[in-house]
Amino acid sequence: MASFQPKDISTSKLHSYLLSAVAPRPIALASTLNANGTPNLSPFSFFNVFSANPPILIFSPARRVKDNTTKHSLENAETLKEVVINVVNFDMVHQASLSSTEYPEGVNEFEKAGLSMLKSDIVKPFRVAESPVQFECKVNQIVKLGTQGGAGNLIICEVVKLHIDDEVLNEEGVINQQKLDLVARSGGSYYSRAKKGFFEIPKPLSTLGIGVDNFPDYVKNSMVLTGNDLGMLGNVERLPTDKSVKDFIADLSERYPNIKTATHRKKHKLAQNYLSFGDVESAWKILLS
Repeated sequence: MASFQPKDISTSKLHSYLLSAVAPRPIALASTLNANGTPNLSPFSFFNVFSANPPILIFSPARRVKDNTTKHSLENAETLKEVVINVVNFDMVHQASLSSTEYPEGVNEFEKAGLSMLKSDIVKPFRVAESPVQFECKVNQIVKLGTQGGAGNLIICEVVKLHIDDEVLNEEGVINQQKLDLVARSGGSYYSRAKKGFFEIPKPLSTLGIGVDNFPDYVKNSMVLTGNDLGMLGNVERLPTDKSVKDFIADLSERYPNIKTATHRKKHKLAQNYLSFGDVESAWKILLS
């Protein structure tokens, strides 16, 4: 058995071991506002429920290991002392992943991830309309666990109102876990779907994905592409060039002779098929043809 003392290995290595061993972890998709009122959205898997009376949720935005900086969600929670915690189900997991991209201060991750802002009833931060359960919270306390990279910051949140989608409730008003279809975070690029097991999502680009807000309208408003499809498409550094699209479609025409004159719907269906295999580049070339 391999054995280590934390002080004898790097923080990044220890971080990797902890996240891979303590898994799967529920995901808090935390919505906050900065001092100027700009929305911020980011997922955190250092998260759980700790009390029912009072109703307390805690999530922890850790200081970044690479440069010891703090996350916007922490800074916003310190300023406003309000947050909305949204649960993440399978239908929105790629969008939640995209929202974890380290966009600059003032960028609205709702727009980048293609998620809808829903006005809260009590607190100022917005809810995520696509999330099946949303918790409006007041921040009671923030406990800083250290000052070095990797140190957590426990944001202790008291639930002041919760919202549950009727679709996940049974006739007795109890949440149906199968319909809720939550996902959880594991080590590396692994996630766990409660009712299906492990799957992988590539980590967001360090160079910043273009985001759903930069899509052509006919892609952004597609009647075919799902939220997860949009999340995958948004995690690219740039769109394919006109030449690469033209060359790809010329080759593709041998298998799909009518591709050049196909409707948006048919192209979106074909692009979706490529996305199911993780081929985002080819999907974009079809969508842009």
